Amino acid sequence: MGFLPILLIFGIFYFLLFLPMQRQRKQTQKMLSSLENGQTVVTSGGVVGTIVSLDNENLILRVKPDNIKLQVARSAVSSLVSTEVKK
Repeated sequence: MGFLPILLIFGIFYFLLFLPMQRQRKQTQKMLSSLENGQTVVTSGGVVGTIVSLDNENLILRVKPDNIKLQVARSAVSSLVSTEVKK
């Protein structure tokens, strides 16, 4: 009976902390694997750019206003700005 409160605390931690973290990690992996040319993304450093080309590990972003091309790691992408593919 002395272990019951400890088990309840671990159960609460699992449902409040670990489960949401796992869901977010899965969503991020899904987003990274579905990146395509023409999508606008934001990197973890705050750079906003449009994907010009990509490979397994890296992608090349076109950054406005001077259309500078930057090569960044795919894992550096934090979110999509637009899901539309611009042509």
